[in-house]
Amino acid sequence: MNTSKYDELEKFAAKLRKSIIIMNCHAGSGHPGGSLSCVEIISWLYCNEMNYCTENMNDPGRDRFILSKGHSCLSLYAALAEKGFFSKEEFKTLRHAGGMLQGHPDRLKTPGVEFNSGSLGQGFSFALGCALGAKRAGRKSRIYALLGDGELNEGQIWEGCMFAAHHNLDNMVAIVDYNKLQSDDLNTKITAIEPLNDKFKAFGWHVIEIDGHDFREISNAFTRARAMAGKPTMIIAHTVKGKGVSYMENVPKWHGSLCPTGKERECAMRECGCEELI
Repeated sequence: MNTSKYDELEKFAAKLRKSIIIMNCHAGSGHPGGSLSCVEIISWLYCNEMNYCTENMNDPGRDRFILSKGHSCLSLYAALAEKGFFSKEEFKTLRHAGGMLQGHPDRLKTPGVEFNSGSLGQGFSFALGCALGAKRAGRKSRIYALLGDGELNEGQIWEGCMFAAHHNLDNMVAIVDYNKLQSDDLNTKITAIEPLNDKFKAFGWHVIEIDGHDFREISNAFTRARAMAGKPTMIIAHTVKGKGVSYMENVPKWHGSLCPTGKERECAMRECGCEELI
């Protein structure tokens, strides 16, 4: 991939960060930290990786993206708006009763959403079912699921890992947004999850570790995933919670249920390139 393509991806990611802050400010709540940490992964998936069509999301041969860590839906909504699934005017409805954009993804309300996620672990299980169904139907479609690192505390994740390896789901790629923080504190202070690489390998997965903000490393990881036969792939993406907003980075309280106000709002908007709220 040439330099100009990487530049385009960086610009797309910058647009997503801007939209995340705009939505967060309109709603007065949300989960900015984890939404900002996965921006590059979601940018890559929607700009360069997946086979999908805005006009026909019922095509059984499409690739599917499942945001298992549904609380980070601001990043997904931002990408869907950029790709033309709905107008950015809808950002004003985030977390409003009757609005298109709910606090967790709702496939019946929001065009482009594949699964109602939010109960952690369930999105991953649904994605595995999609992958198995596609293989049995002889389709070439690929399934992508984004997990939170705190989500790995769920036993359902590890049951799913056994299931995927047993069924040789090489059309399945899961990505861990490994920002080291969950809703209350550092992962290490809640339930330690290391050694992740060794654990996923022991469960029979092809494992790749990357800098989740570096598009060149992201590109290499997904290329390797496509070349893997007989095993599902787990990409451990090391990220920074709140990436792009200086005072949010690596600060647990910005996981969610709050919104920048006053000087914090001015700083977030400035650092993400927001001149004003749309």
